[in-house]
Amino acid sequence: MGLNDRPASERVHIGFFGLRNAGKSSVVNRVTGQELSLVSDNKGTTTDPVKKTMELLPIGPVVIIDTPGIDDEGELGKMRVERAKDVLGETDIAVLVVDATSSLKEKDNELIASFKEKSIPYIIAYNKSDLIDETDKEVIRNSQLNDESFKDSKKNRQPLNEAFKNGERCKNGTDELANEIFVSALTDKGIYELKELIGKVSKATLNKDKKILEGLVEEGDMVVLVVPIDSAAPKGRLILPQQQVIRDVLESGATAIVCRDTEFADTLKKLGQSPKLVITDSQAFASVSKDTPKNIPLTSFSILFSRYKGDLQTQIDGVKMLDKLKDGDTILMAEGCTHHRQCDDIGTVKLPRWISEYTGKKLNFATSSGGGFPENLSPYRLIVHCGGCTLSKREMAFRIAEAKDQNVPIVNYGTMIAQLKGVLKRSIAPFADELS
Repeated sequence: MGLNDRPASERVHIGFFGLRNAGKSSVVNRVTGQELSLVSDNKGTTTDPVKKTMELLPIGPVVIIDTPGIDDEGELGKMRVERAKDVLGETDIAVLVVDATSSLKEKDNELIASFKEKSIPYIIAYNKSDLIDETDKEVIRNSQLNDESFKDSKKNRQPLNEAFKNGERCKNGTDELANEIFVSALTDKGIYELKELIGKVSKATLNKDKKILEGLVEEGDMVVLVVPIDSAAPKGRLILPQQQVIRDVLESGATAIVCRDTEFADTLKKLGQSPKLVITDSQAFASVSKDTPKNIPLTSFSILFSRYKGDLQTQIDGVKMLDKLKDGDTILMAEGCTHHRQCDDIGTVKLPRWISEYTGKKLNFATSSGGGFPENLSPYRLIVHCGGCTLSKREMAFRIAEAKDQNVPIVNYGTMIAQLKGVLKRSIAPFADELS
């Protein structure tokens, strides 16, 4: 990824869901303007989630996700359905594609219930509307008005297609954006309006403008970023959190000074003035903290991302579990990406070793990576999660919520390392006003 690229984790994730042969893939292809997904009259053509990063006006950078039919059957079908449900964890906006000739089915309503449970803004796109007339459309509208799922939107409803033509903002009785639209993937009718509606929902419900360094750095400030180059560092490039923080510093109108941990002390002497903030790779916490004067705020990339992506207070609280661990307890080391493991890998080698040394206990360590975050967290006494730089805010928040719901403490790599190295209090001091 280059500094001018928007990482997938920072893009709005738009998931398309529905029954087999409702036309999800056809609608996706129309929305993206390309043959992203295979289309067939045979049920179950889409067998795995298909993702595409692109620019979608009027939103900007997005990830479009086409999912398998939620009504798939058989043992293999069940696995496909689970893959589709897994996508909910990373979905910012859901588009439920419904066959307009048959209207909502039980599985559709189950999806709507899931959207609401997970607080995912959603749109219902009635596809194949070229096969029905205006009388049929009115029947569909009226049937939804009497449905439990739609009792909160009975007032002031009108066809979205017509409202867009009139340049009106569509509202229901609770002053929310109306969420239904008639489209035809065959004729392209309503596709433009669907994209416009997705944009309106995005603007109304998502806050994507918060910066990683929100409230910490101002125009004219100087920030020192400490980036160790060791055997575990990727060859020829910086890791994603480092790239994103550098970009955030520049966008704030501040100056970024980047150096290795081995040159950090000398770099501070050469600056001639104290930087506003020092940000280090968590693995170098001990030496960087020693070399950073007490009057200069210090934190890590991982802690910044814990604050940016999730719930920093919850993960700080999770550190307390370290002193409660017993022999035989299992700790889940969870990562959002699927990078190749190095000989001295932080998640599978260094952290387990440091935790064992700190606690003096004989502990078991399990691992998960990528989308393989376990549904059942009961086997684990503690979850130690990476900063989540490759995960969307929603997915990271979802994982934290799952841990809280199952009463399993969760802590971020950075906060854990800060505790193990004796610098936690100092490393979270820049966020003191935000913490309870």
